[in-house]
Amino acid sequence: MNSAIAPRHPDDLRRLRSLRLKGNATVCLPAVMGVLNVTPDSFSDGGRYFDRERAIAHGLEMVQAGADIVDVGGESTRPGAREIPADEELARVVPVVEALVARAGVPVSVDTRKASVARAALSAGARIVNDVSGLVFDAAMVETVAEADAGVVIMHMRGTPETMMRLARYRDVVGEVCAWLKARAAFAEKAGIRRSRIILDPGLGFAKTASHNLRLLAALPRLCALGYPVLIGASRKSFIRRIAGAEPSDLSYACAAVNALAVAAGASIVRVHEPAAARAALRMALAVAEQGRR
Repeated sequence: MNSAIAPRHPDDLRRLRSLRLKGNATVCLPAVMGVLNVTPDSFSDGGRYFDRERAIAHGLEMVQAGADIVDVGGESTRPGAREIPADEELARVVPVVEALVARAGVPVSVDTRKASVARAALSAGARIVNDVSGLVFDAAMVETVAEADAGVVIMHMRGTPETMMRLARYRDVVGEVCAWLKARAAFAEKAGIRRSRIILDPGLGFAKTASHNLRLLAALPRLCALGYPVLIGASRKSFIRRIAGAEPSDLSYACAAVNALAVAAGASIVRVHEPAAARAALRMALAVAEQGRR
């Protein structure tokens, strides 16, 4: 079988129908994760939601638009971004997490590489840690997640945001990413994180060229065959801009297309800036997949 994007086998689709989180919270899959950057410098919307009240309002708007999870991040991880102090990241993230946990009605995720930030956000009610380093950057992160019985997104990356694009060299990007994710998931399970809490992310744009990103998308069935929910975060990334154009309408249409194709290929979560468009794309992908099972 070639690696082109194609729906997974119906049995595989049935196997990953939900993500179970602490406190009996359940997210039906496939799901939409809304991106909430509480930063002044993120690549897409840096500064727009840096104000705390605007960030909270936007998080609630994303839920109304169809987000099943809101992912709150206080440190930009765009190419070239520098690390910020943990206390600064905490001040940005924790109040927003607290407010959304109280008001949003959906699970809140914290997008961080730092165990101290993850610990505070989990104490504030977050249910998922989205670690772009794949539990590598901070050795204490795996224990923090395991002790909290939290969900975790393990993303493939090389280096740091400052250095990663110099490390975008692979002999076989799909095979190497699959092998790395499989090993990191096994590491997480051995450290006490429940298998049912683990989500894998190939890390589009993180130490990846446009060609690498496209190969990983085309090989999604191989990633999904690892047996964990797979998250795809393609929203507004530079390779989409280069292919489809940088106008807002071009980006919206192209991102919706990528999300639909990813879900049709078996992805369980799409991480997006525009939940309404993603929700519509997911409905169409699922409708087609349902007909294929009859």
